[in-house]
Formats: sequence, C-alpha cells, structure tokens
Amino acid sequence: MSVDYDVFVIGGGVNGCGIARDAVGRGFSTGLCEMKDLGWATSSSSTKLIHGGLRYLEHYEFMLVRKALKEREVLWAMAPHIVEPVRLILPHHKGLRPAWFLRLGLFVYDYIGGRHKLPATKTINLATHETGKPLKPLFKKAFEFSDCWVDDSRLVMLNARDAAERGADIMVRTRCKRADKKGDHWEITLENVDSGDEKIVTASLIVNAAGPWVDDVLSTSLGKNDSHNVRLVQGSHIVVKKLFDHDRSYFFQNKDDRIIFAIPYRDDYTLIGTTDRDYEGDPGNVKASREEISYLCDCANEYFAEPVLEENVVWTYSGVRPLYDDGASMAQEATRDYVLRQDGEAGQAPVLNIFGGKITTYRVLSEAVVENIEDLLGTKKPAWTEGATLPGGYFPVEGFDELVTETLADFPFLEKPQARRMCRAYGSDTKLMLNGAKSLIDMGKDFGCGLSEIEVNYMREKEWAQTAEDVLWRRSKLGIKMSDDQISALGEWMKSQA
Repeated sequence: MSVDYDVFVIGGGVNGCGIARDAVGRGFSTGLCEMKDLGWATSSSSTKLIHGGLRYLEHYEFMLVRKALKEREVLWAMAPHIVEPVRLILPHHKGLRPAWFLRLGLFVYDYIGGRHKLPATKTINLATHETGKPLKPLFKKAFEFSDCWVDDSRLVMLNARDAAERGADIMVRTRCKRADKKGDHWEITLENVDSGDEKIVTASLIVNAAGPWVDDVLSTSLGKNDSHNVRLVQGSHIVVKKLFDHDRSYFFQNKDDRIIFAIPYRDDYTLIGTTDRDYEGDPGNVKASREEISYLCDCANEYFAEPVLEENVVWTYSGVRPLYDDGASMAQEATRDYVLRQDGEAGQAPVLNIFGGKITTYRVLSEAVVENIEDLLGTKKPAWTEGATLPGGYFPVEGFDELVTETLADFPFLEKPQARRMCRAYGSDTKLMLNGAKSLIDMGKDFGCGLSEIEVNYMREKEWAQTAEDVLWRRSKLGIKMSDDQISALGEWMKSQA
C-alpha cells in the first residue's frame, strides 16, 4: 500500500531535525513529530560549543575527536550567522596536568581534524596578555586554541526549517502516542498535546531520535521490552554578569579531573558550565541543583581573581544528555559518541534507534542514519549536506561584519546592537524578517530589549514559535534581559494572536 511517509522521525532535537533534513533532501517523503517545542530539552541546553572535545583524548576517543574536529569548519561554513570561531584559553595549573601533556594534547587536537581556517594553538604569557588580567596572579602560562561557538537552539530550528522548505512535515507539540506494525509499514497515532486531538499517519520506517526519551518511546509507543540503552547525565550551567571584557573563552581544569568553560554570553554575561552527574527522573523536569551551582562557582573561583558568588547568578539552565550506556563507572567517562541500532529488516517495518551523540556531530550522525534508511528502503542518492547552507547563511564565513554594515545601511533606523543581534539570529534572512520596514513604526509593537512585533511574527510564521518561552528562551535568548512584566505582556499578546 502507499504510505504517508517513507520516513517518520520521532523527536525534534538537533539529531531528529538533522535526519529529517538529510532524508527529505535525498527524496524521501518525511514527517517529524516533537512533543513540545523544537530543541526544547537537551539540544538547547548545551555549552554552546562546536568542539572536538579535548578532554575526550584522555579517554582515547580519537575517532570521536577527529570526527568532531572536522565538523567545526563544516558547520561554520553552513551557518556563519549562528556559528563563529572562538579562541579558548587553557591556563596551566601546576597542581594538575603538566604543561608538556597539555601541549601534546593540543598538538594532536590541531592536526587530526582537518583544520584550514581556524588558527593553531599558541602559548601565551598570562602576566602580560589581556586574558591573564581577570585571573589570579599565580597563573603564569596558558595555551590558546580554537573551537567554535553555536546558537544551539537556532541550529535545531534552522535544520527543521530547511527540511520543511524541502517538503518535510514538521509537527510541533505533537506526541507519538502509539505505533503499530502493520506488515511492511507502521501505523502511527499522533496526539496534539494542547487539544488532545488524534490522527493516524503511516510510514515505511520510523527513526527514534527522542533523545532522553528514546527508551520511553521504545517501551511505550513501540511496545518493546527494552528500556536500558542510555545513561542520563545531567549538565547544568550558570550565567553571571560579565566577568571580563575580551572576546576569548576559558577552559579550566578542575581537581576532580573534570573541566568547565567560561564563555562570553549575549554581550553582557558570562556562561559557566558544565556539570556531569547521573540523573534519574523525568528529563523534562531537570533543574540546576544548589549543589551544582555551588560547584560551578567554586570551580570558577579557583581561577578568577574576583569571586563568583551564588548571589551573582542571574540565570541557570540544565539539560539531560542521553549518553549511550557503555558501562563507564563515572558520568564524565561515558562515551559521547553515538550508537545506531536497527530493529526489523527491510520489508518488516523497521525502526532505527539513536543512542547518544553530541551537537557537534549531529550532521554526520544524520548522514549515517540516512545511509541506513537507504539500505532499508532500497534507494541510493549521494550525501549532500556537507557544503549545503542553512537558511540565513548565504554570506562569506568571514563576512559577518559586512552583513551588519549592509543591514544598517538598508534599515538606518536600527541601533547597531539590535542589527548585530538580528544578523546573528537570521543572517542573510534579516531583510526577509524585516519585510521592507522603513521605520521603527513599521516594526509594530515594541516588547522591550529590541524585540518587535515584526520579529515575533516572523518566529511564529517561519519558526514554529507558539509561546513567549519559545521566543525568549530559544529563538532569541532575550528572556535573560527582559523584566517579568515584559515577559508576561509578550505571553498575553501571543495568546491573543493564536
């Protein structure tokens, strides 16, 4: 029989949206359901880095590090508005790993990953370098190396948008209630989580990309007695007022062998994270604990001259990483690589399950999944996503400042910080978002912090935003700057437009 979809993806995180994009781009009819907002859980709770994972070298995960390092410049080229290079400062701590060991690791880091545009590692004198000023004077030497920063939740949304523009059906706030095998295809019951309305769709193949809920989908929606494939590991972050004025980030070693980052965030803040601890309970209810907040402050205070106090924390966020359970004894030692498992053969309504993974390698994971889909469905087309630009990325990778200049020339009523923020979010689509506005009046209602009606409507119409939370904490991150009254007013306005 004919089916509604060749491929149906459960889960609207970065992996699910990346798979949907790759699959529809190779000619498969594709649907995707997400029970809440796109990227609302793990995929919007990262440390915002596209990185190889220097610390993974200590666990001998050389292939994972190489794969991730190669993706840095690939993703930068795909989306230069939401991905940008970052230089990280790794101070030498005399009580921890020796300097020669750090330099050896960074030598490997520089040369196994196909680096072309990103600058190589160099040694710096913290006594004279500007990055040494915020640190305690006992730190004399550091290494400066390259990785990339990413707006994680917008990366998810842009993959979904590109998939939709290529013909995929993206269904947010839609839960896979049940999937029944009907010979060579699946009959999938979908439930709208707001209204409770149900509908049934059919698909030749299901991809289970539900992240922390991957085992729940297996045991409930798919009826499999198989619920112990992933290890849930909580990672929490804190945000404080800006701790330093330069544009570098810090990579700090800790005495417990873990590491944390301190990263410039949204112009006025510093992001510090992450933690690593096993998690039990509903991944949707995860919150940074008092213990984690205290831990991150203590780690930062090992290095920064000015103390980072718990009362200085202006925001926290936390996510659950669904790491493949490889039996590692400690959470920070569990593999960050992904594992794909197929249930069912071709002609028997198969399921492809995704366990683990990290945001940096979502694109290569998607390629691997779609290659499996091709084997099962009997169609082969070339891989295409490497070098394929995401929406808004149509400008040179080193041309962001020129894009801002052009935007200010076209829309002179904008303030420069507002124009930069918009260009970081929408890239070359900023003109599309502004929709020919000639003045601030044309931008419509002002919700505060430079967020206007024209921008919110763009998010609603093009980016699946339905609530103030979608707009403020994922699409724009402006929630950190807005007052409770402004947030409430935006929420009421969005309800009135629904």
